[in-house]
Amino acid sequence: MDKKASNKRINSKTSSKNSNKKNQNKKVNNTKINKKDITGQKARNKKKKRKIWKIVLLVILLILLICGGVFAYRVYKNGWGLSGMLATVVGHDEYTKKDLKEFRCLVLGISTDEEGALLTDTIMVASYNPNTQKATLLSIPRDTFTGKNTKKAVASQKINSLYSINEDPQDVLDAVNDLTGLGLEYYVIVKTEGFIQLVDAIGGVTFNVPIDMDYDDTSQDLHIHLKAGEQLLDGDKAEQLVRFRHNNDGTTYPEEYGDNDLGRMRTQREFMMAVLKQTAKVENIFKLGEILDVAEQNVTTNINFDVAKDYIPYIVEFNTENLLTATLPGTTPPWDETNGVSIFVADENETEKMVQELFYDRDLEQEQTEGTSEDGNTVDTNTVSKADVTIEVLNGSGNSEKLNQAIKELEGAGYEVTRKGVTNSTSKTTIINKQNVADTILTNLEQVLGIGEISDGTSSSSKVDITIVLGKDYV
Repeated sequence: MDKKASNKRINSKTSSKNSNKKNQNKKVNNTKINKKDITGQKARNKKKKRKIWKIVLLVILLILLICGGVFAYRVYKNGWGLSGMLATVVGHDEYTKKDLKEFRCLVLGISTDEEGALLTDTIMVASYNPNTQKATLLSIPRDTFTGKNTKKAVASQKINSLYSINEDPQDVLDAVNDLTGLGLEYYVIVKTEGFIQLVDAIGGVTFNVPIDMDYDDTSQDLHIHLKAGEQLLDGDKAEQLVRFRHNNDGTTYPEEYGDNDLGRMRTQREFMMAVLKQTAKVENIFKLGEILDVAEQNVTTNINFDVAKDYIPYIVEFNTENLLTATLPGTTPPWDETNGVSIFVADENETEKMVQELFYDRDLEQEQTEGTSEDGNTVDTNTVSKADVTIEVLNGSGNSEKLNQAIKELEGAGYEVTRKGVTNSTSKTTIINKQNVADTILTNLEQVLGIGEISDGTSSSSKVDITIVLGKDYV
């Protein structure tokens, strides 16, 4: 019995062990199956995700292609290039530019002396037409009289004193509008510090300094020491250049250049053109942030962004060769006629003519055209014969009789004088070729007048073929 019982127990244990092994094997097999299922499911999920991302990427790519195509088309319609791209970015279409009018504003350059007084060193009217790509700078002499009676003139009636009295640019704006009739609405005030920083930001400006400059004014902490000739000017030297009027010994620019304030205004305009050229260089695009920082800290204006953004896309195409510059015409009366105050009195009639020509007539005139000669060569149709040439004579001699004498001599030689007027005093007579007139005509004019320095001032905007400026040397 004991032996049988013992065998039963052994068989029972063996059976139990075998059963446990079977169960364990089932669990292992089940685990393997589960792992395969999970791995397979993960793989299937990954494939699905890949498909989804491919679809998403394709959709995004399709959207980009459509948007890019639309954007490219709009850039094309806006004229391609940087201008077309900028115009598209700000939301313009091909009709926007056509609706833009000529933009005009007053530009004031302000400096501060040691006592904190604000000095208006530069006063200009600036204009820009995006459709014709033409611009104008008209300088207003600092001593321009804004009162009613020159015999009772006081210093506070000079145009450069108006801003310092109330620090209100509207006072200067109103005075300039009274002088020119332009109805200016906008102004830009630039601090001297900002001007210096801008020149430094663009790496300096190469400029031909017209004369040796040697001047010191401790009240303004202004010290000007420049040698004549072409050179790279940094911000400090640029300030010296545009603020110079005369040397310590009283000498100034030569008369043919424009003495004292006239010379300074000419230098300011020409230097501004050089700054525009330098700033417009491609490499300065990477300095745009620095340039904008300078503007934010040193420029005050009432031009809002909505107005500015309409013109910016097109001004990047501007060529400074299309910039006309001029000075408000007028005279400087003797001290004993102006209450002992040095003032500049604008000539109303000449100012009206100049404003009409610079800001209105210029855009109405046709562009220069080309034709073909009998031998098939291209010729400039603006080259005129003696019988067709039109002449403007401006008297800078200070003697009205000389103007009448010159007109009589020219008409006697078969020329037609279509315009006449008065300009700033000058020592030398100049014959300015405005419309590519033949050299034989210019030489003949020099012979008729008995004097004259021939100059090239070609301009498609001129209403005459030749401008003759009579100087004090004409007799």
